[in-house]
Amino acid sequence: MHAAEAPDVPMSTAIHPTAVVDPAARIGAGVEIGPYAVIGADVELGDGCRIGPHVVIDGRVRMGRGNRVFPGACIGLEPQDLKYSGDPTEVVIGDNNTIRECVTINRATAGDERTQLGSGNLLMAYSHIGHNCLLGDRIVIANGVAVAGHVVIGDRAVIGGVLGIHQFVHIGTMAMVGGMSRIDRDVPPFTMVEGHPGRLRGLNKLGIRRSGLAERDGGAQMRQLQDLWTLLYRSDRVLAEALAAARELDLLEAGELLVSFLEASTAQGRRGPLPPQR
Repeated sequence: MHAAEAPDVPMSTAIHPTAVVDPAARIGAGVEIGPYAVIGADVELGDGCRIGPHVVIDGRVRMGRGNRVFPGACIGLEPQDLKYSGDPTEVVIGDNNTIRECVTINRATAGDERTQLGSGNLLMAYSHIGHNCLLGDRIVIANGVAVAGHVVIGDRAVIGGVLGIHQFVHIGTMAMVGGMSRIDRDVPPFTMVEGHPGRLRGLNKLGIRRSGLAERDGGAQMRQLQDLWTLLYRSDRVLAEALAAARELDLLEAGELLVSFLEASTAQGRRGPLPPQR
């Protein structure tokens, strides 16, 4: 299902008699709320959401259409941040996400900040999304992944199971992170990362092909990504020199995304990109 699509939903709403739903909560058409679920006053559930047994959704949470939340998940609770002082921060969730058993998504820490999840994502069981995280669309996060606060994850990224992502890390679009890796620095788009500590292993060619990008422009996008990988990580130039050389090229859309990500990652205040395997 495309992230922007919403499924056909029944117009009747079914709330189990043991569920606790605050009268102030805004519940859309066709929503199903299972046994012993708890829905707080500041929660908004879009049409066709299916909330499983023992789910807790509390605090300021805005959820779009067609989301499925499995038993034991907790969404919108206070951030696990000692700086939190009670500000009415929020969680914003798009459409058609699958949030599996015992997933936790914390709201942001201060002011009018938010934790945000896009559309069409799969968050597998026992994964954790920390405060102030910004996640795009069609991301897969496997079981037992701990995403610390202020992490940014781009569209179509795939995160393997049982690993930790350090706070303030950025993971680019279509990146693939191998299970049980340690991710303490930025992961460029279109790349594969694995190891403890994590190291760049190459381009995520399978993900690029599945997205259709490999065939675009007669294959020119993919060829340029391969050329940029060689320039950035297999030449004798330091990364700053390689990026300067890349800027002299006629960059296509994917190449521009990769180069811009790395330029931002190396800027002051960011954690910097993961190095390649040598």
